[in-house]
Amino acid sequence: MSDYTLEVKDLTKKFNSQIAVNNVSLSIRKNSVYGLLGPNGAGKSTLLKMITGMMKPTSGYIYIEDHLWTRQDLRNIGALIEHPTIYPNLTARENLNVACTIYGLPKTRIEEVLQIIGLQHSAKKKVKNFSMGMKQRLGLGIAIIHNPKLLILDEPTNGLDPIGIEELRALITALPSKGITVILSSHILSEVAQVADEIGIISDGVIGYSGKVDPDLDLEKLFMEIVARNRGVNEC
Repeated sequence: MSDYTLEVKDLTKKFNSQIAVNNVSLSIRKNSVYGLLGPNGAGKSTLLKMITGMMKPTSGYIYIEDHLWTRQDLRNIGALIEHPTIYPNLTARENLNVACTIYGLPKTRIEEVLQIIGLQHSAKKKVKNFSMGMKQRLGLGIAIIHNPKLLILDEPTNGLDPIGIEELRALITALPSKGITVILSSHILSEVAQVADEIGIISDGVIGYSGKVDPDLDLEKLFMEIVARNRGVNEC
């Protein structure tokens, strides 16, 4: 059995003559947090949307635990991309109940997830009255309610204050111990460095570095070097 939850090989996405993701290969270890770093427009969201089936690759392959990706694998993938899909006029518990119904899960899972995301004391409160951080935590709860093997988070701290960021960071680092592999996408280097076991740096659709987080590594310098090296590489 593979040590990896996800492997992508030679993955490419083109929009007409524009190459958004260029021949990317990655291997994400089981029960780890993988940080995907890159400036805005680097191809991070496009890569993640292909993994979640929201976009079809132009070429290349995606493997989930040794087999080629199929739509059946969506039952083992959770995602929080851009803004959480939640109903503002429903309570936190009611939103989770909707997700349980969709996945055919027992209602006991609602209380379990409320404990994990720290909203057990706000379960009866309507989401329209939630702070941004609480909404993000609820979105994360919906994404993990079906116990996915892989969780994809695209810029999850956008719009959060320092307290919200710290709370979300604590939640993310606890997930691998629950059997969930996490891909965390961000353009904020310090945010990813604090939680990731391994990182990948993408710029102009090209992976310039992939490996373990080394405390002796000047991440900012490496990031800027890769951005400068890849600038305009996909221009026709």
